[in-house]
Amino acid sequence: MENPSEDTPARWQGLPSWLLSQTANHAHRLVGDGFSAVGARGYHYRLLATLEQSGPASQAALGRRSGIHLSDMVATINELADSGLVERAPDPSDRRRNIISLTSAGKRQLRRLEKRLAETQEELLAPLSPEERQHLTKLLSRLLDHHNRRTGTPEEPWR
Repeated sequence: MENPSEDTPARWQGLPSWLLSQTANHAHRLVGDGFSAVGARGYHYRLLATLEQSGPASQAALGRRSGIHLSDMVATINELADSGLVERAPDPSDRRRNIISLTSAGKRQLRRLEKRLAETQEELLAPLSPEERQHLTKLLSRLLDHHNRRTGTPEEPWR
């Protein structure tokens, strides 16, 4: 005879916080795997998408807009510049500063990353209907907005 306690789920398994964190772990893995399959990382996508949306900018402005810490920004820009996906040019108004801009190759890579991201979203949300996906997204956005307001965390620029 089986031990009845083995059939009883742990108390925390039904908690929304546990469910959210476990799902977030799967989401992070899926997105990371999807980007890595095309030789990229999440920071690459965030930086390329920020440049496309906001246009050329200094490293500091890109850090603020993308939410990438400045200590990670330099490495990310170096990786993208080495691949020809972004260009650095001296800022005409302040030669000590660089302006980063998106190249044509960067735009093509952004399209590839967006395709991968859509595929990972599809995989993550596979068991949900389109209506359920929309409802989940609204609920998660509402939770995030509430806690961002409470903590003073700025909204993500591309939301």
